[in-house]
Amino acid sequence: MSALPWLDTRSHWFPDPESALDEPDGLLAIGGDLHPDRLLNAYSQGIFPWFSDDQPILWWSPNPRCVLFPPHVHIARSLRRRLNRDELRITVDCAFEDVIRDCGRLREEGTWITSDMEAAYCHLHELGHAHSFEAWNADGQLVGGLYGVAVGRCFFGESMFSRQRDASKIVFVHVARQLERWGYALLDCQVENSHLLSLGAERISRRRFLTILRENVDHPAGHDWRMDWFWGRESDT
Repeated sequence: MSALPWLDTRSHWFPDPESALDEPDGLLAIGGDLHPDRLLNAYSQGIFPWFSDDQPILWWSPNPRCVLFPPHVHIARSLRRRLNRDELRITVDCAFEDVIRDCGRLREEGTWITSDMEAAYCHLHELGHAHSFEAWNADGQLVGGLYGVAVGRCFFGESMFSRQRDASKIVFVHVARQLERWGYALLDCQVENSHLLSLGAERISRRRFLTILRENVDHPAGHDWRMDWFWGRESDT
């Protein structure tokens, strides 16, 4: 770790993502800060922060990368049945602070969403770059959600939570379908896990991932951040 570059807070420079370590996979740099300009510069290059309270800021660009191409979202039969029940209402940017807070508090394995991270992403949300998708039950309670950062036609998913069975999966399906409708190239999932893979996420090389970013991050999205796709209101294939 001592050979890794330490970032200076006076600039928002990052080393080439291809220079990241193989072990631990994708560790690229240390230090810097969570200024909005640095975060947006990082995401546009396929880099994201991931660290604990007892660590300096660590920056990552893993290889392979876990992504979802929105048209490829997988909906298992059991999940389709639950979607057909139409039990949850899905919204965008109605409770960003609650979503990021619950993503941190409800993770059984512990959280990397430190207080500094929470403040930084709430600031990004205020600036219009970070967004949340929420799931509400019939009683108006927030039971699931997902948040991330949008740059051009790429959405970088950060975390999601669920208080009710399959709530996070239902949110994820709606996010994927909505991003597809808006013409997004991908939903970045960063690091693979069985939950994401079951929903259609796949592993691609860092080189391919960076190529997709270069082709899409400079294209304005050109849409309002509100849901205009809902399960059951148009045919789903």
